Amino acid sequence: MSAASSGRPIKLAVREAGKRYAQVVALEGATFDLAEGEFVTLLGPSGSGKTTLLMIVAGLILPTSGQVMIDGRPATNLPSYDRDIGMVFQSYALFPHLTVAENIAFPLEMRKCPKPEIEERVRRTLDLVKLGQLGDRLPSRLSGGQQQRVALARAMVYRPSIILMDEPLGALDKKLREHMQDEIRRLHRELGITVLYVTHDQDEAMGLSDRICLMNNARIEQIGTPSDLYFRPRTSFAANFIGESNLLPVTVGRDSGQLRSVSTAAGADLVGQALEVSPSSGPALLAVRPERLRLIGDGQRADNELAGTVRETVMLGALTRVSIEPAGGGHLVALLLTAGDCQVGEGQAVRVGWDADAGIVLPAHAA
Repeated sequence: MSAASSGRPIKLAVREAGKRYAQVVALEGATFDLAEGEFVTLLGPSGSGKTTLLMIVAGLILPTSGQVMIDGRPATNLPSYDRDIGMVFQSYALFPHLTVAENIAFPLEMRKCPKPEIEERVRRTLDLVKLGQLGDRLPSRLSGGQQQRVALARAMVYRPSIILMDEPLGALDKKLREHMQDEIRRLHRELGITVLYVTHDQDEAMGLSDRICLMNNARIEQIGTPSDLYFRPRTSFAANFIGESNLLPVTVGRDSGQLRSVSTAAGADLVGQALEVSPSSGPALLAVRPERLRLIGDGQRADNELAGTVRETVMLGALTRVSIEPAGGGHLVALLLTAGDCQVGEGQAVRVGWDADAGIVLPAHAA
């Protein structure tokens, strides 16, 4: 689903945005839309260009090429303060000498809002972020999670067109980070705010986003819903960065509608889904998620089967991670139910299988 297909007005349009520093390409050819009320996450490893893209949208970096439109008006050369955006940083950036309420009121005071309106908006926003009793406290007397709520409240209180969040939960511990994800999800749902979010954490992106913009090597690799990126990756990088995938080198054979026949170097004949990006012939990769693999018992059959040897088993609680070396070489990982499927030991010969629609044929270029 694209922003345009959602039927909602486009709040942000980025077209072919790029940024170079001498010979270093920080961002190249970035194009995407953000619809009203949508939550889009820029996801990728360090150095992928996600923060550069966010800073271009914020007006904190001038692009070398391309255009930015906010609410239908050109914004490429607009200063940050004239873009009607709110920002939340990982560092919180709170004024230490101001109380919680004064920090939240600050953007309203800069816009010269009437005092009664400021007081009412601050009160309502404090209640929204569940800090209604802490308005008189200084930031130094708050926990990390409470400080991040103040930063969120300050970004929301003046009702900006778009809220930008640059890894806002990166400084929090795991439990608090998960709690704040719940809070951000709740605020987005209740207020219908439009959010552009940056993270390198795939679980965070999957749990928060309407759509994910996956970035790699200064370019947008794939844009889609969390389900799209997980179940229909278009590249080997997408298949391995979102979750985990087994990537089998194969040669493409005949096309059978939505399925494509492939073969391994060892001569095993397999079949996988053919997406629009799937090669029609030659070298390719067959991507299969570990949880889609199963062990095939005597008398059982699967659409795809490989013989192999168990090299390692790691019990993870309800699931066991089984590493398998297929006949002819390579490596497969299966996630099996500990109490059910996983009754195997190291060195055991097994047959591993998966359904035809569990594998996706991808281009063979490097991840």
